[in-house]
Amino acid sequence: MIHLISMVLRLLHLLCAGLGVALLAIAGPARAQQAADMVDVRVLPGWRTPEGLHIAAIEMRLRPGWMTYWRAPGDTGIPPQFDWRRSHNLTGVEIVWPTPSVRDKGGVRTIGYSDVLVLPIRVLPARSGGDVTLTGRIEMGVCRDICVPVAVRVSGQLPNATARPDPRIVAALASRPDTAAEAGVRGVACRISPIEGGLGLQAEIEIPGATGYDAAVIEVDNPRIWVASARTTHRGGRLIAATRLYHAEGRSFALDRSGIRITVMGRGRAVDIQGCAAG
Repeated sequence: MIHLISMVLRLLHLLCAGLGVALLAIAGPARAQQAADMVDVRVLPGWRTPEGLHIAAIEMRLRPGWMTYWRAPGDTGIPPQFDWRRSHNLTGVEIVWPTPSVRDKGGVRTIGYSDVLVLPIRVLPARSGGDVTLTGRIEMGVCRDICVPVAVRVSGQLPNATARPDPRIVAALASRPDTAAEAGVRGVACRISPIEGGLGLQAEIEIPGATGYDAAVIEVDNPRIWVASARTTHRGGRLIAATRLYHAEGRSFALDRSGIRITVMGRGRAVDIQGCAAG
């Protein structure tokens, strides 16, 4: 019964995400004023690579005691959303997420960042050799005793002439999770089975130093599917991560194994694993 209640509440949170965005749009000026009391956000202009890619970052300075969320926020929280449509000379933006912290309090898991977050972004200019005007709206959650949805606007010039790397961005890039190849992952197998109202998934990861990883986050490529916090165990030098998946509309669904993303974390390190084979 407890699991069922938790599932219903989390699905309601997922279904109401769009409504929360709408409310932010209605209460824009008030939210902007509140945001400044909790977090300062600015663009670090970064540098242009010889290949024409611009490396910049969004810096978020959180007030003492406040945190914000990773792309998968955990049991509670608001995943950040980015809108760059007002930018000029821009083809695309890729976010590089540094390794977050995992916090468990009273059986509730949150995943995110505190103090200062430097969030690197890889920017592809539309016109090679020209400056980029980066203008964005970020919808995010910040949390202390309460969790508050805020919307902030950021803008900055990304000059083509800048070639010297910013050490703050370099350090943030270095703190991203390792890839499966970098971590020496030898195999990932997933067993999927039907459960009441959804699917159960168990991932078995063969990775060196498996016992050093004590948390796993499982994501899928369908935003309408809610994934429960994974439980991790160790067996025979392997990391086992088990979770449950439910569709927001309460209907049946198919799961694309190539769209399963597993991030394992522990002792200040993390590994980002893309896809898993049938197990």
